[in-house]
Amino acid sequence: MSIRIGILGYGNLGRGVESAIAHNEDMELVGVFTRRNPENVKVRTADVKVLEASELEHMQDQIDVLVLCGGSATDLPVQTPKYAADYNVVDSFDTHARIPEHFADVDAAAKKGGKIGIISCGWDPGMFSLNRLYANCILPEGQDYTFWGKGVSQGHSDAVRRIEGVKDARQYTIPVPEALDAVRSGKNPELTTRQKHTRECFVVAKEGADLAKIEEEIKTMPNYFADYDTTVHFISEEEMKRDHSGLPHGGCVIRTGVTGMDNEHKHVIEYNLKLDSNPEFTGSVIVAYARAAYRMSKEGMSGCKTVFDIAPAYLSSRSAEDLRAHLL
Repeated sequence: MSIRIGILGYGNLGRGVESAIAHNEDMELVGVFTRRNPENVKVRTADVKVLEASELEHMQDQIDVLVLCGGSATDLPVQTPKYAADYNVVDSFDTHARIPEHFADVDAAAKKGGKIGIISCGWDPGMFSLNRLYANCILPEGQDYTFWGKGVSQGHSDAVRRIEGVKDARQYTIPVPEALDAVRSGKNPELTTRQKHTRECFVVAKEGADLAKIEEEIKTMPNYFADYDTTVHFISEEEMKRDHSGLPHGGCVIRTGVTGMDNEHKHVIEYNLKLDSNPEFTGSVIVAYARAAYRMSKEGMSGCKTVFDIAPAYLSSRSAEDLRAHLL
């Protein structure tokens, strides 16, 4: 029997989740839900209906896991607790500073409804988080470094698009090369947020919009841009389509540490991602955790979970015996 998946929100991430479901034989996409007019939303999976989001009020018996593909700025803080009361849910909430608050909200709703809510799935937070944890446990005396990019951040781009007067936007996160080189060489530099990355925004403004106001709102936005050196470029729709239609990304998590009775041996652990499509990779991570949500729910678990709380075997469609025989 297939795991029945619903998708709420059909932007870049929603399409990435749809693509990932097609690569997993134990899963079935049963519906795409949207706040737009469903007649204007065309999905690629045959025979899958597009429905208004309001239909979710009475489809609990038709969906095993609901994947929430909204933005972290304003959608997920409302949607995930709301739907966690009635569905097993997975989201990709990526505002790191607000994860504890989001966890508490989702945990209360999911426990009340007897459901599983897995939050902050993707690659950061998500796969990077796991590798930070593993490296910290293995090298307790050491230092963590995370570098993102160069690539398009969907969450930051979404946050810019929500500013009044913005028609479209792409935000690129760019590592500072000197900082990355210093870490990889084992120098253990003390780096501020501003010293590790810069941010570059390409914005299509609506006609008559106040460009100076838009730029100021971007550069001072807390949790997104305020702690970085940010450059804002205003461009045409044609330039956006020509030069910024792709969604590549990547980055690395590095931990440097020491072992030995006299700390005489140095080590560097690095986990690196190079992604052609950020939303498709993020969608693939989410779908693996949707399988975990389904299994944990079947075992009677409830409440909010993060990638830290979930055993790796829950992610796989393969049996425990098969995993032990071939992947250990």
